[in-house]
Amino acid sequence: MSLPLATANVSLKRTLTAAIATATLIGAAHASAQTLRFAHVDPDDWTTSKKGAAGQVFKNLVEAETDLTVELYPAGSLGGETELIEGTQDGTITISMVSGAYANFCEAVAVTDIPYTFPSAPVAWEVMDGEFGTALAEHCLEETGLRTLAYGETGFRHFTNSVRPIHSPEDMEGLKFRVQTIPLYQEMVEGLGAEPQGIAWGEVPTALATGVVDGQENPISVIYGNNFYEFQDYLTLDRHVYGVDHILINDEIFQSLSAEEQAAVKRAAVVAGTTGRAIQQFNSAEGIAKLEAEGMEITQPTAEQMEAFREAAQPPVQAYLRDELGDDAEWIERLSSAVEDAAARF
Repeated sequence: MSLPLATANVSLKRTLTAAIATATLIGAAHASAQTLRFAHVDPDDWTTSKKGAAGQVFKNLVEAETDLTVELYPAGSLGGETELIEGTQDGTITISMVSGAYANFCEAVAVTDIPYTFPSAPVAWEVMDGEFGTALAEHCLEETGLRTLAYGETGFRHFTNSVRPIHSPEDMEGLKFRVQTIPLYQEMVEGLGAEPQGIAWGEVPTALATGVVDGQENPISVIYGNNFYEFQDYLTLDRHVYGVDHILINDEIFQSLSAEEQAAVKRAAVVAGTTGRAIQQFNSAEGIAKLEAEGMEITQPTAEQMEAFREAAQPPVQAYLRDELGDDAEWIERLSSAVEDAAARF
């Protein structure tokens, strides 16, 4: 026997209401168990890799404090830095930890690569974790849709070569240095009187071994980790560029998290960035001793010599950046002022 129409409608409404409630509960369960995909290009060995250690610390803290799950994708398994940033923008990746490539998406970031800007790591940390870093993060959020959760570091870069010790820009004249195919680096090396050579990373050992180039520039950990001491006799600790790591999250995904989850993610990112800095500093200090033990002659320029490097390299790089940045060139002065204030405290 069929139910009266009114009774059938009531029954249908109850069924729909129950289905909607069930779907809502399922959705809430899925939201509370959301997975964050964290990607970077470094090895996953947390004992020696700055980004590897940062990623593992982030995962452990977030999963301990929330119902969120963090999946790690190290060693460029989801692509190079450009692909990671693009993936974070479109949401296929939740979080990426990247360095220099971010300047291709937020041009103002390039000012942190102005040579001989940061006199020490503590000054760099003070600047990036302070008002300047906060303002840069807000600017880049508007430009890219990516929220900067925290900063880490890839460390200071130094010159090596196989010809002679370098104490001053005059010692670089006539030498060929492999640099990244980035105009800023080419302007810097030319300003110092040497000849920049843009060579793909995979070809660097051969170029050094065969004398196609006389030298190269990289952080200590990279110099030691790639056995460049086999081809290079001289290391100059000139700290010409301080590399910044950016821990970025897709802002739409971030806004979808609860207030408690957002707070936990931000806290974990700050600890992760600090961990990456510590690993890099340890590797650099240990690496200098190891390179010396391998027979490299190490030069530490004096304050006067460092000023000569600065005076030679900064003008051409700043002129290039002013043309490139246009209205955003104000970030050059903003960084310079922040560094001056921070340096006064160290």
